[in-house]
Amino acid sequence: MTGHRPTIHDVAARAGVSVATVSKAVNGRYGVARATVDRVLEAVADLGYESSLIASSMRARRTGVIGVLVADFEPFSAEVLKGVGEALRDAPYDLLAYTGSRGDEEGWERRSLSRLSGTLIDGAIMVTPTVVNVNTDVPVVAIDPHTGRADLPIVECDSFGGAREATRYLIELGHRRIGFIAGRADLRSSIARDAGYRSALADAGIRFEPAFVASGRYREETVREVAIEMLSASSRPTAIFAANDISALAILQVASELGIDVPGDLSIIGFDDIPEATRLPAPLTTVRQPMGRLGAEAAGMLLAFMQGEEPVSTHLRLPTKLIPRATTAPPR
Repeated sequence: MTGHRPTIHDVAARAGVSVATVSKAVNGRYGVARATVDRVLEAVADLGYESSLIASSMRARRTGVIGVLVADFEPFSAEVLKGVGEALRDAPYDLLAYTGSRGDEEGWERRSLSRLSGTLIDGAIMVTPTVVNVNTDVPVVAIDPHTGRADLPIVECDSFGGAREATRYLIELGHRRIGFIAGRADLRSSIARDAGYRSALADAGIRFEPAFVASGRYREETVREVAIEMLSASSRPTAIFAANDISALAILQVASELGIDVPGDLSIIGFDDIPEATRLPAPLTTVRQPMGRLGAEAAGMLLAFMQGEEPVSTHLRLPTKLIPRATTAPPR
């Protein structure tokens, strides 16, 4: 068509790829195979799209800011932020902590990144995101990612191994009626913790009891509701593994209100090892994941991408460790 100025959509159609892939290829972003990059650049040359690329390049500018997107400023994200800040201490970047979440809204990260990327931040770290992928012009790393196939670089902990170790510990203490209060069903870590719990039961020959499992979604009020129901049943568990420490603390409160002695009548294990876990009269038994290191490793991975380097790994899984304390004991 005479006079038609080629667009990024024309390039995508010519190369047989998505618009997002064209954007990554022409901007030298990670995650695109060399053959695909060559095909996109060939389409760019054939269509005369170079002038658009030059204009885009002229508009681009560095902000010197890295954004960390969190759904909420709670203990886990606070510890992750500390790790990011420590990793950036000697780097020429400021840190912007940002949340655009409104309750249970899904996909808020996409809206927030569209506002921030290219104008306010040079790169982003998403903590427990509600999305699998994002289309943005800046590098992005995910911590504790959404479930499903994703192209994003990932930093996470061994949730499956940690959950299995926690459940095995309860079994070794003598418990056979072990409950599990799960977290967000859209997070890889939550699914892995559920799987680790079930795996430990199966290894010990203990039958899985659906009545001993409930979803608290990492929300205190929801955890309280399901814990009250579980602990008020005639045949209640003698131990509960909670998918995070906030949930475990809520269960402790419910047990106290119901007159259930911890750990005499009920053992409780959490996951995270947030600072609050040690500030109780009876410190919480938990699975420690290195939250600060999660943030530091994500920051290091992001800096490598921003400097045009390839990080050692784009999928990093860190180990966990069981920390026995005062909220677990053999059953009476």
